[in-house]
Amino acid sequence: MAALIVLAAVVAASPATPERIEQWRPWIAEAAQRFDIPQAWIVAVIRAESGGRTHLDGVPITSRAGAMGLMQLMPGTYRELARVHGLGPDPYDPRDNILAGAAYLSAMRARFGYPGLLAAYNAGPARYAAHLETGAPLPAETRRYIETLAQIPGETALPPAVLSGTRLFFLLQAAGPDATPAPSAGLFVPRSARGRETP
Repeated sequence: MAALIVLAAVVAASPATPERIEQWRPWIAEAAQRFDIPQAWIVAVIRAESGGRTHLDGVPITSRAGAMGLMQLMPGTYRELARVHGLGPDPYDPRDNILAGAAYLSAMRARFGYPGLLAAYNAGPARYAAHLETGAPLPAETRRYIETLAQIPGETALPPAVLSGTRLFFLLQAAGPDATPAPSAGLFVPRSARGRETP
């Protein structure tokens, strides 16, 4: 985690410029189409993870934890995504890194939905799944990451309660006397009795 904080501090000190991100637009568009995710998600992750840089002080951008490239993928994650999706062996290749990152975002969306995919991308799917199961707090870094990235253009902004609480998801209040309480797991919302047939 300290490695990500150091990398984040370096990226924050020299924020992504539109030109730095736009140079990757053809591959962002290709990845968005191939993995059926919004380009805005890919752009937001690149901006947060690497600031659109491939090198830092002449060295390929790598966190102290070992995350690599524009979308800061861990070595094992990149290898598996490259194998499954027919990508090259170089995780620093901008096109392949973007394609792998988009594939990972797509997989996290299939598993956790939006905005959970952002937490899983940052904290890892196992830690995020544990958060959902036990309510264990997400790391402060992940909460900041979600808060920053959850404001992606075209996506519904998250209420402050989601971003400041220990759980990412919360129950909506029932709207009326005919609402049926939902199970206590934070992923369910109340259902209305309206429209249900009575036996």
